[in-house]
Amino acid sequence: MQELERAEFDLAVPAPNGLRRGRTTGSCATAAVKAALTMLLRGEKIDKAEVSLPDGKHYLLVPIQDVRQLDGHDGKRVRAEVLKDGGDDPDNTHGATIFAEVARNDAGEIRFKAASGVGTATQPGLRVAVGEPAINPVPRQMMRLAVAEVLEELNIQGETGFDLAIGCEDGQKIAQKTFNPRLGIVGGISILGTSGIVEPMSLASWIASIEVYIRVALADDSKPDGVASCVAYLPGKIGRTFARDELGLPEARSVQIANFLGDALDFTQSALAEQDAALDVLWLAGHPGKLAKVLDGVWDTHSSKSNMAMGGVARVASELAAELGFSAALIADMESANTVEAAIERLKKEPGAVALWRAIEARIAALAQARLPSVKRVEVRLFDLEGNLLGGAA
Repeated sequence: MQELERAEFDLAVPAPNGLRRGRTTGSCATAAVKAALTMLLRGEKIDKAEVSLPDGKHYLLVPIQDVRQLDGHDGKRVRAEVLKDGGDDPDNTHGATIFAEVARNDAGEIRFKAASGVGTATQPGLRVAVGEPAINPVPRQMMRLAVAEVLEELNIQGETGFDLAIGCEDGQKIAQKTFNPRLGIVGGISILGTSGIVEPMSLASWIASIEVYIRVALADDSKPDGVASCVAYLPGKIGRTFARDELGLPEARSVQIANFLGDALDFTQSALAEQDAALDVLWLAGHPGKLAKVLDGVWDTHSSKSNMAMGGVARVASELAAELGFSAALIADMESANTVEAAIERLKKEPGAVALWRAIEARIAALAQARLPSVKRVEVRLFDLEGNLLGGAA
């Protein structure tokens, strides 16, 4: 019944932004598995494969570039190839050949292997265990379902053991253009995708990559003995020197989160909760033009989605004016400032400036802490555009 209700996902229909969607590496690998398995079990060469998408409501019709029995295997191993089409998304794997080599095994289970051009995980914190091929959980789920669908279509029962070796031609070279080397994925690309569809020019892949970096940072164990476990999240380049030189954090524990502060905090809490773990300290380091936006409840700090941070900074300054010795004229200047940087310049000569920035740091930290029950302490450090600490060294 479910099969009858599914509809084809038509990639010819543009995305809302008018650009062309594409197929993920996971969808390509799944189509290759279906084509190779069909030839292995029935000797039939198909020119397209129906790939069920994770939403359970749609499928893709994926063209098959080639299917052939591999020499020397007496028909016991079959290779199928699919051309990766990423649509209009700037994708490093666009145009690459994704392939699957499928063979029976005696283990009675589906085993995933990394063929040439697909990487292997060497560091904890990724979606796959150390030593496993870099094939993410959703593509694995799609391939398992593809095997089951082929067996059902051919009315084959009791045969469940297959080795699925997934590869990518020139994958090792392509991977050098990605973040895989930094993430400890060696030997090639990753087989990715959570929906099976590449949404062109969307922020989804960017946000997904931040989640991966966060998981790697939380799993990194390269801290010196006796040093509290901590990571640093940086909206931009400002704060990088502080994380490296003052905190002594290795590169893997400093994560560039761009404008996605709220997503980064949620990813952190989710990852820690999954492992029933706790983090001693989370550092947020950057310019108040980004981080101070949370004072107004803004967690996506892109200028297109939020107002300037100046409102929150001026409000805190006004609340603390008497305590800090700020005059009414100074508060008015801050409220009319075009940018936070202008307010920073105006405050430089004020004796209460350091105390104000410390108060703002504390308020940002408290707001972030409320989203992170698995983090023992959140620390915030704010810097001007030259990288100078605004709240002092405390």
